[in-house]
Amino acid sequence: MKRACFVISILLLASICTGCAVFGRGKNFVPFDENALKQVTTGKTSASEVTQLFGPPNKIVKLSNGNAYVYERSVDKGTGVWLVVLTFANFDTRYDRIVFFINNDDVVTHFGSSFNSETASYAMPF
Repeated sequence: MKRACFVISILLLASICTGCAVFGRGKNFVPFDENALKQVTTGKTSASEVTQLFGPPNKIVKLSNGNAYVYERSVDKGTGVWLVVLTFANFDTRYDRIVFFINNDDVVTHFGSSFNSETASYAMPF
């Protein structure tokens, strides 16, 4: 009887601990060309030149003295562990962004960038 209870307990524990682990990555872009960013000069580069270098912006934000062209790319990484009873998951999304501020004369007044998408990391979900 003890042996049967022990075997049933081991089988129950094994069935609860079965599951799978998943690693995933999503990349929804072609990376920015940082050399193209060096071609942009404040006060000289026009909005059409920015569009030729980087393509159409993801967003155009209307400002009181012009527009802001927002370019955004991202990398997603996820880790998950699925057990019969429990699920643990971790997701990390990092972005590359470039924002160009363009005045009413269609000239870039200033811009900023951050390139962090490659710092997205896999991590244990607990």
